[in-house]
Amino acid sequence: MRDCAGDSCHGFAGRPRTRSVRVFLPAGTGVYVVTSPSAPSVRPGPPGRRGPTGPQAPKVTAQDLPRLRRRTSGVLIAGQVLGGLGIPISIALAPVLATEVSGTEALSGLASTASVVGTALVSLPLAALMTARGRRPGLVLAYLIGAGGAGLVVLAAVLKNFPLLLIGMAAFGAASSANLQCRFAAADLAAPDHRARAISTVVWATTIGAVLGPNLSAPASRSFAGTSIPERAGPFLWAGGIFLLTALLIGVLLRPDPLLTARALAGPAEQAAEARSLRAGLAAVKASPRARLALVTVAVTHTAMVSIMVMTPVDLGHHGADLQLIGLVISGHIAGMFAFSPVMGWLADRLGRLSVIGLAAGLLAVAALLAGTAGASHGQTAAGLFLLGLGWSAGLVSGSALLTDSVPQAARAAVQGLSDLTMNTCAGVGGAVSGLIVAQAGYGWLNAAGAALLLPMAGLALFTARRHPLVVPMPAPVDGEAVRD
Repeated sequence: MRDCAGDSCHGFAGRPRTRSVRVFLPAGTGVYVVTSPSAPSVRPGPPGRRGPTGPQAPKVTAQDLPRLRRRTSGVLIAGQVLGGLGIPISIALAPVLATEVSGTEALSGLASTASVVGTALVSLPLAALMTARGRRPGLVLAYLIGAGGAGLVVLAAVLKNFPLLLIGMAAFGAASSANLQCRFAAADLAAPDHRARAISTVVWATTIGAVLGPNLSAPASRSFAGTSIPERAGPFLWAGGIFLLTALLIGVLLRPDPLLTARALAGPAEQAAEARSLRAGLAAVKASPRARLALVTVAVTHTAMVSIMVMTPVDLGHHGADLQLIGLVISGHIAGMFAFSPVMGWLADRLGRLSVIGLAAGLLAVAALLAGTAGASHGQTAAGLFLLGLGWSAGLVSGSALLTDSVPQAARAAVQGLSDLTMNTCAGVGGAVSGLIVAQAGYGWLNAAGAALLLPMAGLALFTARRHPLVVPMPAPVDGEAVRD
């Protein structure tokens, strides 16, 4: 582990630290001239000159970066609060609504599964759009698709059409993909030694929606009593409205686009279209051992968490827990996931990404041990689930920061989309297999399987730390930024 500052750490030893770049951003953003503070002179474009899609805007200097970072973070946090509210307000009732529409409990789990599948499927197309046009169009489109999916769910409930319900839930999952992508948007303009904290702050904002959302489900259902809309579908209508509001917020206020601004700061080499393709993203992961470790970390921690979490209410019920106690245990788990993410971000920036990946492995292993051996001890199960959420937070924040550190600026959006596709696909498989493991072997063996998943991740982290010194493949920062681990 070592601090890295300057061009040599980033593999750009011969590149001057001072430069100015004019970049044409997409519709509505205008043209920004980005300069370093020590640039001897910056010549704005000729008066009246227009970019491809709009007039020239005032220049953005390196001194403006702190203000832009705060503004971008604030908009993303507001969007995350709204988006995080729209999902839990309705997703908790998805199995119940699926039962009502299909007429059988046997199909109730397919609604949530369809949402997970939708989240995974939309990841790469959104990454391609963001790579080409920036964060804002991708996030707005994802929230609009989520709103459309919520409308389809309501229509399916009215028509009692189960296939339409599944299609709507798959589209609804696009909003979850947007929420996940917000953490990477927060990292676009962050200083390298504050990148994990920027990611964790946006993750933390999800706490508000995760706590309030389930408590608003009942009022949202009752708000449509006496109408043609089934009460169980009411929260989805509210969620659709929340997603539309979130799309409007992002579309209007996320300016300038953080990804395109960061790309402009990185220099002309990062503007080449071939460097931003999905193929280039795959090549970047293949070329970087730390990027591969980051992908494995995010996928393994998410899969272990989802697999154990989804079956915990079942095990608690088998040991006599009522719904109120189950709700408290899950609430503690959610608090572990989100409420302490700023702590994990601070640790990842101060101690290094690999150190926090090791912490994630340790927390998840202890969580599996506690939950898997708890039996009728509900307090021990609650402690295990809290640590499970805490370990997930450590893995997601440190893995996301390491992934962003480890690939070139131009390929980041594509690689980040690949990361979300991988983690959601693995979690979907894990969630489906977990039920079979519990049915055949028991909840304890499920936790043992979750702990076993951590072994290759921990081994890869140790191997990477020993064999591959840190190289962050990005241009030199323009304002004396440094990155740790």
